Amino acid sequence: MSTRTTTTDQRPATGPSRLESFIDAMIDMRQTGQIFGEHGIGKTATFFSHLARTRPDTTLVYVPAANLTPDDLLVNAPVRDPHTGELVLRQLVMSRLRPGRPFVLLIDDSLQAGDTIQSQLMQVACNWSLGEHDLRALGCVGVFLTDNESLSETSARRGDLALLDRMVTLRITANDTSWRRHLAAAYRPWDLRPVFSLWASLSPALRELLSPRTLDHVLANAREGFPLRWGLPLVDGERLRLAEPGPDGRPGQNRTAEILDRIAAGVGVANPATIADPVRQVVRAALRNRWTVLLQGPPGCGKTELVRETVREGLGRDALYFSLPVTNVEDLCAPVPSPDGTLDNLLAAPFTGPDPKAIVWDEYNRPKDKAAFAKLMEVTQEWSLAGRRIENLRAQIALQNPPYHLGRKLLVSRNNIAQATRFTASLLVEPEDIPANEWLLARYGQDAETVLEWWKHDIDEEGRAWITKRTLERLIKLHRHGLPLEMGMVYLGDGEYAPVSLTALVDRFRGRPVTGLRELARDVGAWEVRLRRAAAHSVEGCDDSDVVHQILANAELSQLKRHRAVVTRLAVLLPAKLRATYLVGASEQHQRYWMRVFMEMRGS
Repeated sequence: MSTRTTTTDQRPATGPSRLESFIDAMIDMRQTGQIFGEHGIGKTATFFSHLARTRPDTTLVYVPAANLTPDDLLVNAPVRDPHTGELVLRQLVMSRLRPGRPFVLLIDDSLQAGDTIQSQLMQVACNWSLGEHDLRALGCVGVFLTDNESLSETSARRGDLALLDRMVTLRITANDTSWRRHLAAAYRPWDLRPVFSLWASLSPALRELLSPRTLDHVLANAREGFPLRWGLPLVDGERLRLAEPGPDGRPGQNRTAEILDRIAAGVGVANPATIADPVRQVVRAALRNRWTVLLQGPPGCGKTELVRETVREGLGRDALYFSLPVTNVEDLCAPVPSPDGTLDNLLAAPFTGPDPKAIVWDEYNRPKDKAAFAKLMEVTQEWSLAGRRIENLRAQIALQNPPYHLGRKLLVSRNNIAQATRFTASLLVEPEDIPANEWLLARYGQDAETVLEWWKHDIDEEGRAWITKRTLERLIKLHRHGLPLEMGMVYLGDGEYAPVSLTALVDRFRGRPVTGLRELARDVGAWEVRLRRAAAHSVEGCDDSDVVHQILANAELSQLKRHRAVVTRLAVLLPAKLRATYLVGASEQHQRYWMRVFMEMRGS
């Protein structure tokens, strides 16, 4: 435990932390330092901030070991001998290990590298050399390896005494880094002492779950007015629960809501259960604040198109788009020999240049291979690629499907908590969070109205889960071409389609009498009579009141605007408690519309 900060201390430490003191000592002693600590406590961030502040003439060469491939550090390549002119094989070292000034080498996640990389890293740690190159001669003044010891996240444990006898090892906790000081500076003018006090009062198990990195994300969402739970990561598709393990090892009481509400109260903000138009709002926040965001939602709900459209609006240009199932390492970068005899990395052209950039990682949990995902992890974690900062990168948005949908397992990969906590905001997206209905109406007109009326009124909730917006578009296209609608349904194999009846939709297309907003507008006078009769019968209304209310509540904004006069004439005759629901949980645009309608009702 730190000598400067105890678990009950609410104040940021003013002097160097235990880790900062260890870094200075190892550099002065020219010893390899090995540091173990839980994920998200600020190990890596301490190196960046401390060296920049105390040793400005020294460069930090950061190497994320989990993201390395064998050719990243060292490669044999043919070069022309300057004396004989003959082609010979030489070992080319990565160009970042020749910065031209003193440097500290930080090998992060050192236990998560593969076997081949482990051999290279051990040569570095033991001898401060790599292949035929002496790192000291290249300017190296310190070598450090960091990781946590969780077997669920690491590939190996070092057990060879010949290796272990070469390093000075420090085990640290969150109290041994300066995370409080950095959070206090980042969130001025908030007074974070109540938050620090709350965190310190939690059990060790809860403090590990609510790591300083995760607490930072919770506060970032609080500052934007978002639900604080968005700052908690999604691990294997499920929101992290702040629950202590019970005697049997299973999670005990879920304290998530209680702890997040207390954090919100500590900084004097609300903790909303939800907000309107969440996808657009979080993408805009990502562009403003340089966030990495994860959106998880069912397939076919329209999340990818909405994200790309929102980025285009906010950035003034298209996002850099990568679909992980078809993305190779070479699509991102490739190592090449450079004229100075080092190994350099060429970045893909879209990552270069000064123009503002945002990256969309689609199908994030369906990577083509481990090598491609390793490079992706460097970009999402460090905003760099092959050790080079991506210039003017403003936001990263990853999109993925859940592990299960409609009772069926999807072919997606698992993640661990260290990977999951890299996202500032993690959203569970529902189909109703995506305004795809308006897009369908704008593109397909009356046919879209018919299909959406069927989707809203004629099938149950389970049926609507099967019929995605992507499926709705296929149904419209098939109808226009006179083809059987069943072909547009999700095919499950062996002649079986998604279990949703299309009879009512076929009837609607054939002109079966139905009641929607268009039908209300055609006979608005008769409906006014029916609503007045219902109001005279009961202040709660009756079946006719419910029919009109349901139609108005389910109508899209473009439909409401088109029939504004009709909506005003009918809404004034509905019970007040029904009208009030039009503002609850509605988007800002819907709320503005209904406020104008209510103002017109007062004047009528």
